[in-house]
Amino acid sequence: MRNVRLPRADRLEPMTISWGRRLASSFLAALTVAVVTHAASMFIFFVSQQYQVATLTQVSGFYFFTTLFSVILLFAVGLVGAFVRWYTALVAGFLVGIIACLAGSGLTTMLGGFALDAATIAYLWSTFLSLNGVYVIVLAVVTATIGRSIYRRALAFRSPKNATDRLIALVRMPAGNLAEGQLTHVERTEVDTELADKQWDGYVAALEENGWTTREVGFADTMADSVFVEDTLVLLGETAIVTRAGTESRRAETEAAEETARDLGLRIERIMSPGTLEGGDVLKVGSTVYVGRSSRTNADGIRQLRAIAAPLGYSVIAVPVTRALHLKTTMTALPDGTILGHPDLVDDPSFFPHYLAVPEREGVAVVVLSENTVLMSQSAPATAALLEDRGYTVVSVDISEFEKLEGCVTCLSVRVR
Repeated sequence: MRNVRLPRADRLEPMTISWGRRLASSFLAALTVAVVTHAASMFIFFVSQQYQVATLTQVSGFYFFTTLFSVILLFAVGLVGAFVRWYTALVAGFLVGIIACLAGSGLTTMLGGFALDAATIAYLWSTFLSLNGVYVIVLAVVTATIGRSIYRRALAFRSPKNATDRLIALVRMPAGNLAEGQLTHVERTEVDTELADKQWDGYVAALEENGWTTREVGFADTMADSVFVEDTLVLLGETAIVTRAGTESRRAETEAAEETARDLGLRIERIMSPGTLEGGDVLKVGSTVYVGRSSRTNADGIRQLRAIAAPLGYSVIAVPVTRALHLKTTMTALPDGTILGHPDLVDDPSFFPHYLAVPEREGVAVVVLSENTVLMSQSAPATAALLEDRGYTVVSVDISEFEKLEGCVTCLSVRVR
C-alpha cells in the first residue's frame, strides 16, 4: 500500500516572495480599491440625485474618512493573503467596508460636534440602508475583482531585464492514483509509485540545479495524469494558452495551472469547445510552432491555436501524429533548431528542415535548459552520447515510471522563459 504523500512544505511556494514585495503589492491593491470605490460610490449618488453637482462634494466629504480607513484595513488584510482568492477577497472587502464605514462615519459625526451616544450609533447603522450600504457593496465587488488583479500582478511582476528571473518551470507532484493514468499506444505495466515520487524529486532537483526556479501547481491527488502538467498550458512569450484536453477526465487539470499562470502575470487565452489541444502536441522552434494532429488534439483546436499565435508573431504548422500519444513523444528540438526524432515514431520527417534521427525511442525528448545544456531520459544513453558529441552538455534523469505511462521529460514541466 502506498504511503499518503502530502505536498512538501518547502515547495508549496518555491518562488520566495519578499516582505517588501508583499507590502508594496498589498498597499497598491488597497489604494486602488479604496480610490475606485470612493469614485464609484460618488458617481452612483450623483446619478441617483439627477446629476446635481453639489452631490459630489457632499458625498465625497461623507466618504473621506471611510476611504482612509479602507486603505489601512485593506492593506492589513492584503498582508495576510486576503487578495489571493476571489472569495476571500470578496469576504474581506465586505467586512472591511462595514468596519471602515462605521469608523469613518463615526469620526465624521464626532468632528461635527455630535456625541457618540446611543442615538448616534443608531444613526450610523441606519446609513447602511443608503450611503454606507452602497459603499460596502461596491468595496466588496471591487476588492474581489480589480483589487485582486492588481495585487496578483504586482506580486508576480519581474523586471524583463533580469533573464534568470524568467527561468521558471511549473511542475506538479504525482497524484496518489498515478498508476491509473491513461494509456493509448503502450501496454499497461506495473508502476512503482514510490519510485515515481523519488524520480519526480530528482527531475525537479535537476531543473533547480541548472538555474531554473520551480513553481508547483496545486496538488491534485485524484487526477492520475496531473503530473504531466505540460498538457495544461502552452506558453507563447508572455501569453499562456489554457488547453482543452482530448479526454473529458483530464479537463479539470487546467484550473490550477491557469491559476498559477495568472500568479506569474501571464496573459491568458483559452482553447474552447469543440476544440481540443494538449500541450504535449505543441513544439516551438523559434517563431515556428509545430502542432501535432493527434488523438488528443483536433482540427478545431489547431485552428484556435493558429488564431491566437498569429498576432503574437508565430506561424503554426500542423503535423500528423499517429504512432504516439503526442508530438513531443515523437520529437523535440535542440537549441540550434535541429529536430530529434526516431524512425518508429515520426510519421513524416519531411516537415522539418533540420532533422536528426536518434538511436533510441526515449531519446527523442529533450528539455532545453540553456543554449548548451539539455535534460533527457536516462533510458537513452546512446542518444546522450550523440548529443554530447555535438557539443551539448547532457543532464540525464531517471523517469522510467513515467515512461510506462507514455510520459517523457517534457511532459513533467512547463517552462516559462
